Amino acid sequence: MKIYHNLSEFTKLNNAIVTIGTFDGVHFGHQKIIRQLVAKAKSDHGESVILTFFPHPRLIIDPENQDLKMINTINEKAEILKSLGVDHLIITPFTRDFSNLLPDDYIKNILVNHIGTKHIIIGYDHRFGKDRTGNLTDLKAAGTHFGFSVEEIMEQDIHDVAVSSTKIRQAILDGDVSLASDYLGYSFSIFGRVIKGDKIGRTIGFPTANIFVEETYKLIPGDGIYAVTVEMSCKSGDEQQTPNTKHLTFKGMAYIGQRPTINGMTRNIEVNIFDFNQEIYGQDIKMNFLKFLRHDVKFTGLDALKVQLQKDKEETLNYFSSL
Repeated sequence: MKIYHNLSEFTKLNNAIVTIGTFDGVHFGHQKIIRQLVAKAKSDHGESVILTFFPHPRLIIDPENQDLKMINTINEKAEILKSLGVDHLIITPFTRDFSNLLPDDYIKNILVNHIGTKHIIIGYDHRFGKDRTGNLTDLKAAGTHFGFSVEEIMEQDIHDVAVSSTKIRQAILDGDVSLASDYLGYSFSIFGRVIKGDKIGRTIGFPTANIFVEETYKLIPGDGIYAVTVEMSCKSGDEQQTPNTKHLTFKGMAYIGQRPTINGMTRNIEVNIFDFNQEIYGQDIKMNFLKFLRHDVKFTGLDALKVQLQKDKEETLNYFSSL
């Protein structure tokens, strides 16, 4: 899949099969549309194109409301779309100027002249252009004039999926990562860099990797303990001779919260990786959230916390053995 970070990078195609949207989460409903897109491109000997936007339009149109968090970072979204077989992903910077494009200009200048759209697949309620005044009727009329066809995803087809990005965000905030994964069709994950912490965990036998997530718009699950898998690149072999790097997956349990037992002041993301003792400061890792174990609570001291963490580990291992 080719990725373009601006329309100016994209070269007009002869037979572009297009869909448009933010596709946050790339959940089952989105996947249904995208699979239709890819299949149509193959049957028409064309190329599939997704036009998406960054940042999310709501953050530009309503700048006073910055509470919206995204299920995927833009890079995570791109990886998922690539796995679905999309040929081209255009990530258009969403600006005030872009939001003020009149619907007719949007269709003519972007879809027709810039992309080369011959067929567009779109939801029944899709809106575009200044003040979201453009609609499906406008697209069909323009298609007759400019020579592209419009395929509508019917309301019932979308409602049959019974899932939305809003529902998924709420499930993640509630800590219900199992439900979120059911909606998404894959495990919700966090990608971040391992940074140095205060090393309290290792004093009680549960060393943790502290994770820094660079993208401030990334949605973080609710406070608590979770069963997770951790993906990273690890060195194997004799580093002085012929070290090899392998992409490995480990089991573990993650913590999100302010560490009330030690009167913590900041919200931390930490993970205790089972059967692992390598130095990984500065390394990027991916955490896949599989199951919520318990809420964050304040214990009487580190000894009580250690006892609970041992129980958490046993519950996590039992979960993995049941899979």
